[in-house]
Amino acid sequence: MVPNESVSTNLRKGVLEYCVLATIGGGEMYGLDIANGLQQRGLLTSEGTLYPLLARLRRNGLVETSWRESSQGAPRRYYTLTETGRESLAVFASVWETFSASVSDILSPSTGGTP
Repeated sequence: MVPNESVSTNLRKGVLEYCVLATIGGGEMYGLDIANGLQQRGLLTSEGTLYPLLARLRRNGLVETSWRESSQGAPRRYYTLTETGRESLAVFASVWETFSASVSDILSPSTGGTP
């Protein structure tokens, strides 16, 4: 039997990039605020996973960054979506709707799936 945590980890890995994009899509965000929002929703277990992902998103042109002085210490890097990032998120959202509905349909006992 596969432990619940293994299934949950694999699902998070598959969607985390797009959840990060969606989180940033609401406006410019500081890395720690992104991490906290994802952790509160159970989508991020470690900040150590987030920063390499943010660097990859930046290299791939999906997010832009800017530095700002902080009243609480060192300057902070803020992230915003690029147009390419918005387009990528829109494609994912469209595919996700169909994909998640199909999976839910298959898993539903009333449509012949197994509980």
